[in-house]
Amino acid sequence: MNSIENTARLLIICPDKPGIISMVSTFLYRYGANITDFDQHATDPEGGTFFMRLEFQTGGLTCSVEQLREHFLAEVAGPYKMEWRLTLASEKKRMAIMVSKHDHALMELLWRTMRGDLAATIPMVISNHDDLRPEVERFGISWHHIPVTPDTKEAAEQQALELLDGKVDVIVLARYMQILSPKFVAEHPNRIINIHHSFLPAFIGANPYQQAWERGVKLIGATSHYVTDELDQGPIIEQNVQRVTHRHSAAELRALGQDVERSVLLRAVRWHLEDRVIVDGNKTVVFIK
Repeated sequence: MNSIENTARLLIICPDKPGIISMVSTFLYRYGANITDFDQHATDPEGGTFFMRLEFQTGGLTCSVEQLREHFLAEVAGPYKMEWRLTLASEKKRMAIMVSKHDHALMELLWRTMRGDLAATIPMVISNHDDLRPEVERFGISWHHIPVTPDTKEAAEQQALELLDGKVDVIVLARYMQILSPKFVAEHPNRIINIHHSFLPAFIGANPYQQAWERGVKLIGATSHYVTDELDQGPIIEQNVQRVTHRHSAAELRALGQDVERSVLLRAVRWHLEDRVIVDGNKTVVFIK
């Protein structure tokens, strides 16, 4: 069995050309790494974009990981014009959560993280309401209540940014019912993950499940995506649906929808934490098991 302590992950995006896989694998072999998981994708047989994710064991490295990064940049990434990152599985990402009043997505993330199902630590939870403080503090996690009104929105965002600055690797919006400003998003590019019901744009605004019930929908669902300046239009990480019928009430639709939201957000967050997601413009390449 591979050791998490010795597992490194390498993600690559670059112009496609012959020899990339050979170059990367030969490089790792030369420095004593053992590749244990590998996946790749090219958008077009000729002139497309090449994506790669691989895991390798560092126990036999002939240099430090930092030196390996330097050698990779000089010998492989530079010549092939790669965007890349090399991470260590043992270094858990620091995940902040922002939430309003709905607790279903928040509690799933807290519980999964505390039991070790998510490779993360949670340094803080930020909310514009104080309702869920007891639930969060029960986990021993720092709670920050930052009220938001139209008049205080800019100052509230600045307060949140100061709290987050340098302390987190990813931010999860677990039903945080505020629109983040372009300034906030720019501080954390492709590192803010959101969850919402899949009714958008058909059922926007208040009571989406009530609107869906009134229209007699046959499918409900959820979408998890990275946050961009364009509302709910960022690169999609994961989606799922649940079939429903005329027999379901609006309350039952809401309960089923929240179950889907919870599971979709969990998968999206897990894949991000495991470095399985590469953003390509307004799309993602997700290397899942």
